Amino acid sequence: MARVTTTRRRNRPTKTGVVLSHELIVRTAIRLIHEHGSEGLSVRRLGLALGADPSSVYRYFRNTDDLIRAVADDLIGQYLADFRPGPDLRRTLRDLGLRIHSALVAEPRISALTASRVTGRPHEISTIEVGLGILRAAGFTPAEAARHYHAFIDLTLGFAALDASAAALPHDTDTADDAAWTTVYARLGADTHPNIAACSDALAATMRTSAYPAALDLFLDGLIGRTP
Repeated sequence: MARVTTTRRRNRPTKTGVVLSHELIVRTAIRLIHEHGSEGLSVRRLGLALGADPSSVYRYFRNTDDLIRAVADDLIGQYLADFRPGPDLRRTLRDLGLRIHSALVAEPRISALTASRVTGRPHEISTIEVGLGILRAAGFTPAEAARHYHAFIDLTLGFAALDASAAALPHDTDTADDAAWTTVYARLGADTHPNIAACSDALAATMRTSAYPAALDLFLDGLIGRTP
């Protein structure tokens, strides 16, 4: 899928010699989020990082929220850069879902800001067009395709937000959470908690990893069963 870019630029460079552009501002915003989290993204700090008057950002974006939508759309463009739908419905949607999920989990600070947003921008539009096309090519009606796409994307984004928040936890906190499955649950007796006791080893193995692949497979099983 071709990456869509915007090329609006200022007519003259900033005081640091940099020519502002839509792409440069988005890349700088992403760097600030990486370094400081969502609290670090402000027009003032962005202007300092760009070496430009903060008000110049408003030539490209209406406000900070508009910029966040652009950051979200940039991330969408990254995980769809080389995605190509195939003839197999299950394999294609599984590939798409895992791409979206892994990209968001790899950028926990950005996904915390963007996972629940609707960007209305080129990459998101392309994603929805492709997703609906995959489902319609499988024989679903427009209403069915829209409903199934909604379920698919919300399942994916919901798990991505959950897993990204876990990935952003301090190491000690994450380690303590993982340890609970062996230090607390594995020690519960069968006389008081027979189901947990019977499943304790399996719980310790599975609860340390994302449930998204398994949930996605369950969703796809149901979807394939509804294919016309």
